[in-house]
Amino acid sequence: MRRFVIVAMLAALLMPQLAIAVQPDEILKDPALEARARALSQELRCMVCQNQSIDDSDAPLARDLRLLVRERLEKGDSDKQVLDFLVDRYGNFVLLKPPVEARTLLLWAVSPLMVIVGLVALIVMARRRRTVTLETGRLSVEEQRRLDAIVKSGNPD
Repeated sequence: MRRFVIVAMLAALLMPQLAIAVQPDEILKDPALEARARALSQELRCMVCQNQSIDDSDAPLARDLRLLVRERLEKGDSDKQVLDFLVDRYGNFVLLKPPVEARTLLLWAVSPLMVIVGLVALIVMARRRRTVTLETGRLSVEEQRRLDAIVKSGNPD
């Protein structure tokens, strides 16, 4: 039992702790609006943290964006209107999943292209290494005769 408790404590310490970024004073009184605000906040990128949603970030700019989202929702904007407003203000970069457009095509294509380039480079390197190994691994005629003599006689000298 003692081992179980120790393992459980270590597991709890090693688990990543989720930052609760949304402060109590930000939460809307209407649960439906709050749910919409949280859903929208999870789609928006924190401009400071960059790979974190504003819902997860405790940066001051993320707080400002969360408040702005809630303010727009309270004014009656739809989810699309809120996102459009933020994209107009900050560009597609504010979205964690920017749309595939001509302007963002390079952004979407770079990762798969880099994987393909890496795989091609690995294949080329493996082929070169194999060719070099085969070329340097061959015996000269004299070495082959000597090896044959050793194998037949069973005596290295």
